[in-house]
Amino acid sequence: MDPSFGIMVFLVVIVIFALLTLAKAARTVKQYEKGLITRLGKYHAMAQSGLTFIMPFVDDIVRVDMREQVITVPPQKLITKDNVTVEVDAVVYYKVIDPVKSQYEVQDFGYACTTLAQTNLRNLIGDRTLDETLVARDMINTNLREVLDEATNNWGCKVTRVEVQKIEPPRDITDAMSRQMKAEREKRAAVLEAEGIKQSQILQAEGKKQSEILKAEGDAQARITRANAEAEAIKLVSTAAETYFKERAEMMRRLEVLNNTLAQNTKYIVPSNSSLVNVLGLDGVIQAPGNPAVNPGGVPAAKS
Repeated sequence: MDPSFGIMVFLVVIVIFALLTLAKAARTVKQYEKGLITRLGKYHAMAQSGLTFIMPFVDDIVRVDMREQVITVPPQKLITKDNVTVEVDAVVYYKVIDPVKSQYEVQDFGYACTTLAQTNLRNLIGDRTLDETLVARDMINTNLREVLDEATNNWGCKVTRVEVQKIEPPRDITDAMSRQMKAEREKRAAVLEAEGIKQSQILQAEGKKQSEILKAEGDAQARITRANAEAEAIKLVSTAAETYFKERAEMMRRLEVLNNTLAQNTKYIVPSNSSLVNVLGLDGVIQAPGNPAVNPGGVPAAKS
């Protein structure tokens, strides 16, 4: 056997072994993963994302997904506080915050979380009546998330959100609820219609009332305006009468007195400066010179 052939075979074996060793030593961790390096079965170190080299044939690496994940809780039949059977399912969103605990503190996180969610759903639904269950969906979600988050904290995971997808009562209960809802809606429609008619009548009455008030106020204002106008007219007439007819009235009164006085055919001597001269219109006669009808005192003598 040729010695050079044996050397060549040995070199080939060495190269293959080196390649296998390099392949066992070089590991790749993805961006969303964390690598747990175990040495002879015991946790040794954590590898970040990227290319990582480990000790071949001694170390091993376990990849843990750090992304948010979802678990579906299968539907189950639960009994409410008022003994109504409902079918409930849910979904649980979680993410790993401690890859070491998530790997070594729980065997199967998905199964454990699902079982825990079903148990707590049974407790939460059993403490409420059907009506409370249907309207308290958000409260059930919040309570279930708090319970799961507290329990899974020791497993290195955090429950970010829990959503109850459906709460389905039996068919006969659903039909009864539909009839009740229809009756409530018809009642609400009747009430709204009655309220509309009532409001319409109130508005019409208010409008009529306001119209009557405005009409009465207009009539009163018109009467006041007419009364003021009549009073002003009377005042103007009174002022004019006082201004223009007072002197004539006084003259007529003097003439009446004079008439009564001279009715006896008695002779009177009237001074020339008397106002009676003006009333009789004799002021011009007295002033005429050489008038024989004038007495020496300047006043014509009255005939007897």
